[in-house]
Amino acid sequence: MKICFWGDIAGALAGNTSGGSELQTALIAKALARAGHEIAIVDVNVKEDYITPEGIKVFWIPEWNKGIRYIRLFTHRLPGLYRNLKIQKADIYYCRMRDFTHIMAYWASRKVNGKWILAMASDLDALGFKMRLKYYYIPKPGGLWWLFNAITVEIIYPVLRRKADMVFVQHEDQKIFLKERNIRSITFQNLIDVDKIPDVPNPERNYFIHVGSLDRRKGFNQFYEIVKRSPLHLFKVVGQPRDKSAFGYYEKLKSFGNVILCGRLSHADTIYQIANSKALISTSMMEGFPNIFIEAWACGVPVLSLNFDPGGVIEKEQLGVIANGNVDILLKAMEETTNTDEFASRAKKYVYANHVLNDEKIQEIDQLFRF
Repeated sequence: MKICFWGDIAGALAGNTSGGSELQTALIAKALARAGHEIAIVDVNVKEDYITPEGIKVFWIPEWNKGIRYIRLFTHRLPGLYRNLKIQKADIYYCRMRDFTHIMAYWASRKVNGKWILAMASDLDALGFKMRLKYYYIPKPGGLWWLFNAITVEIIYPVLRRKADMVFVQHEDQKIFLKERNIRSITFQNLIDVDKIPDVPNPERNYFIHVGSLDRRKGFNQFYEIVKRSPLHLFKVVGQPRDKSAFGYYEKLKSFGNVILCGRLSHADTIYQIANSKALISTSMMEGFPNIFIEAWACGVPVLSLNFDPGGVIEKEQLGVIANGNVDILLKAMEETTNTDEFASRAKKYVYANHVLNDEKIQEIDQLFRF
């Protein structure tokens, strides 16, 4: 079969990951290529067509940066995207995350009698508008483009979710959310390439680590409160502030003697920092199934999550602590966290059984795309 992906994926194929969804899409594309499928990727961030070492064909959109600013979205970008997707004549088109431009992939699939898959990248993708308003739009206000994008996504995305030939979810809770809206879905767990997990014979295990985009939506204000109340613990922060609130807390943290601000690191360097940590602290309000959780467990590191537990796996598999929004519970968990060989073995066993991109998982992915 020929399978076409649309999005910011080319960078992740080369190891320059711009985000978790992009990394997951790249891993799926590589797996399907290894399974013998013809893979095409349409990406606005490349400047020419090329073929990767895995045989994946990457296509640029020549029209993307042409036209008059402010109106070229309608005169050049969307028409160019649709044209480039349509000429792929793929059997399946795959999109991930909330984005109104996915409608072009949907239309292209219908034009060439192909099928269209929509994958959830967050619990918010499966929930209704009220939850997105509370956990996404209100904590992340923006300008006119933000308003246009928000309105357009909220009009188009629910329709695309219903029209998809198949919807992939990351865990069982998302499946339940969609079932309540009469949308059928299949659980497709996030993947990890364990070849990227470093072997650290004698990890430091003397600091807690916080990784990701730093903003209000990710609970950076709550992380600041945790640090403020933990003067005897050492912290490392990987990531850059993305809103005014986060900039303020980031500047304040510079004066804390027990905080090391690493800034943005490469994917490999980030995993190395996680592998040496005592535990990963997450303060996000809501997520899907974060890659950093899987990466932490693959390193034998527990996850201390303030607000959410994807599919209940932290509690069910005893992979850390879920504090249910209570900072005091998380602070207590920090005091009680111990890095035992037994925990590391259990965490790695869970990852290998559910998330590792091996031959068995490739066969499973191959079958899922043959619906």
